[in-house]
Amino acid sequence: MVATWRILCRQLKFCSVLQHSSLFWFWILAKMVRHRKGKHALDSSKDHDDRSKFTRRRGKQPSLKPFLLLAAVFGIPLCIFGAFKLWNYRLSTRLYTPLNAPLVINKSESDMSRFWGTYRSNLYFGLRTRSRKSLMTGLMWFPQYAPDGQLTIRHTCEQSDGLLKYGWLKHDGTNFGSQEIVDKDFALVTDFVKRSGGDHGGDWTARISGKEMGNPSQIVSLLFYVTHEGDSHFQPVIQKNALTALHGNTPELGSFTIHFARPARVVFSSFLAAHTPNVHSVKDIVMQNMRMAKLKNKVQLLSLGGHVTSRDQEGRELPVNLFVQQWTLELPFDMEIAFESGSFVTRGVRLLGSTFASLKDELSSEFDRKFEEKFPLSAEGFSTDEVQFAQAALSNMVGGIGYFYGSSRVISRYFKEPTDYWNSALYTAVPSRPFFPRGFLWDEGFHQLLISQWDAKISKDIIGHWLDLINIEGWIPREQILGDEARTKVPSDFVVQHNENANPPTLILPIKWMLDKGVLDDTYLRKIFPRLKAWFNWFNTTQLGKLPSTYRWHGRDAKTDKELNPKTLTSGLDDYPRASHPSDDERHVDLRCWMAFAAGLMADIAKAVGENSDAVLYRSTSDYLSDNKLLDKYHWSSKAEAYSDYGNHTKLVKLVQRAIQPSQPGSPKKTVRIVTSKQGPTLKYVNAVGYVSLFPFLLQILDPASPKLEKVLKDLKDPKRLWSDYGLRSLAKSDPIYKKYNTEHDAPYWRGAIWININFLAVRALNHYAGTTGPYQEKAKEIYTELRNNLIKNIFSEYTRSGFIWEQYDDTTGRGKGSHPFTGWSSLVVLMMSEHF
Repeated sequence: MVATWRILCRQLKFCSVLQHSSLFWFWILAKMVRHRKGKHALDSSKDHDDRSKFTRRRGKQPSLKPFLLLAAVFGIPLCIFGAFKLWNYRLSTRLYTPLNAPLVINKSESDMSRFWGTYRSNLYFGLRTRSRKSLMTGLMWFPQYAPDGQLTIRHTCEQSDGLLKYGWLKHDGTNFGSQEIVDKDFALVTDFVKRSGGDHGGDWTARISGKEMGNPSQIVSLLFYVTHEGDSHFQPVIQKNALTALHGNTPELGSFTIHFARPARVVFSSFLAAHTPNVHSVKDIVMQNMRMAKLKNKVQLLSLGGHVTSRDQEGRELPVNLFVQQWTLELPFDMEIAFESGSFVTRGVRLLGSTFASLKDELSSEFDRKFEEKFPLSAEGFSTDEVQFAQAALSNMVGGIGYFYGSSRVISRYFKEPTDYWNSALYTAVPSRPFFPRGFLWDEGFHQLLISQWDAKISKDIIGHWLDLINIEGWIPREQILGDEARTKVPSDFVVQHNENANPPTLILPIKWMLDKGVLDDTYLRKIFPRLKAWFNWFNTTQLGKLPSTYRWHGRDAKTDKELNPKTLTSGLDDYPRASHPSDDERHVDLRCWMAFAAGLMADIAKAVGENSDAVLYRSTSDYLSDNKLLDKYHWSSKAEAYSDYGNHTKLVKLVQRAIQPSQPGSPKKTVRIVTSKQGPTLKYVNAVGYVSLFPFLLQILDPASPKLEKVLKDLKDPKRLWSDYGLRSLAKSDPIYKKYNTEHDAPYWRGAIWININFLAVRALNHYAGTTGPYQEKAKEIYTELRNNLIKNIFSEYTRSGFIWEQYDDTTGRGKGSHPFTGWSSLVVLMMSEHF
């Protein structure tokens, strides 16, 4: 808000100066005219008479033409310039102006059953509310006898922690979750259950259990904390150096009490009551206040420092807003923390001990029943281990849903420096808790394909939150980094979002599925329709190619000499090879297919809500973009016999090392790209066979009778191109950029590895063509069966071997690669197992 106000003031100040400048020139001109008139009035009567006679003889008045000309020369251009600057200012404000349409998500009517949740996706375990300034809870732990002798406090999910395994085994997205965390020589189980009641989301209880894993003498310290960044009041209850209860009051929760039940097998207890400037500093505050405590048997243990006073730079005492309870425990153990809302007055028995266990078992059984109803894997012959794997995949998806509040950093051509989007909330699933614990537009559509089949209410809620982020231009920032805690996980280069850069509109995939299944009611469709219209129109004004019905992804760097093939982050396929030298002449086949699919969905929604004229328009657009003859004209490469991008391209490029200052001996070197051909790049088809060339098939735009479909199916099964025993590789083995580094340090990403989201689209498309009458129906069915089996077998095998679902899989060995756990779109294996497309 402050940044917006400053920009407004600067612009208004400039316009004011500009106005005054124009007025100044007119004032000077007027003064000159008045000066001439005044001088006439002060002349002697003789002179006046003489002049009058002269004037009467000549029959003329003094001419104003020079002054009017001067006004035209200086005043009109200044006015035009001022109007131009004012118009640019109005255009610039559109960047951070919300779309003028009713919100999909009415915050005052939110479903309180999902008010509390495990929405701190970046933590191993933490709960918060869906509110702007939430009460935050979180778990930390460390072994008192670390194998390497180092203090290693676990808190945020980090791949560098080297945990053997962690993730949700069951999570229903609303009331219950059970997670297993396997550390070096012990394991933890985190359970939570909720009980509805009152006006603030009801009660919840968390239980943390520990068990031995090879070191029976290990002692583990658990630290459970509570903090709040907004207005709050806390009253701790301390007994025998332990925090036993915390009474509190916050605007979004009213009054509440948190009970810290004393567990058995306690070796030592301590607490910390301190100030933290923000939630992401909690671990630092804890580590700063660690002390060495001596027990009666002279054993030394790390403990917390109790009440700690903090002061600001002017010496004023800062409020205590962080409370941490540490239990140091022998294995095995159980620890429970119960939250009770002050507005829940009819709860009866406290949710601890056997009452907790009974409700957990009941919710666990209900999860099993619902899972088999939604995804009947047992009925289809999958083993118990395979069913549990699928349950874990789904549970990590819904258990990874987070809630964020803040503003994106954005920029447009009208700004020299980034500015803030408006403050907004986002309820969203995340791709990977340790590596990508935030919202990604490209990923979210795939996430909702699974979540919508588990709980359509959750999916509609998430999609609504995303669509409410559309600005007046119709743009949605593709990566949502909301709040300081989220920004701590993101390199600065990726924080700022440009309003001309797109991301695949994958939200249309789950919307299409739910619309076809009759899940979306008219009220919801009427809310999302104007927002989808604005989004669709934005694509059709900012991402168009030079020729009719062609499109290109913006955001490619045409000036870089560091990349073998400049990345196309906006397409979602990062380093997949496009035209080697980015230009406005590019035509991207995948974006064309996304727009064809989107137009068809828009026609369906328009028809459903009774907007018949819109329905006709969108249907004609869909037919136009889906015309296979036009598609072939602009994207079929007869040389590669595949659909292809088009642009200024050459394959004759490589990375070499060059001296930064060639004239100086021993000058440092840098890696740069060079063209190894004298001819250089020319306008041509890129001819990279891989995921991009499959899009007419993936989004089912290709006619079932088209001979091009036969060629696509051959490419799918060709081991030299896309086929592997573990899934379809992203780029053909025969391509010169296959598995090549894009810079000196950027390892190949979409250059051969197997990605589950595109493989899911391929299995889905094969299922479609296998069920559609045509000459290639049987071939599609044959490939469908084999590809589906390969994918399920490998993902399950890697989960069994490593304990994780992975971001991508090696096309040679099948081994998981990249970030882990990656239980975003890789969890689509559940839909492949259940054959729900």
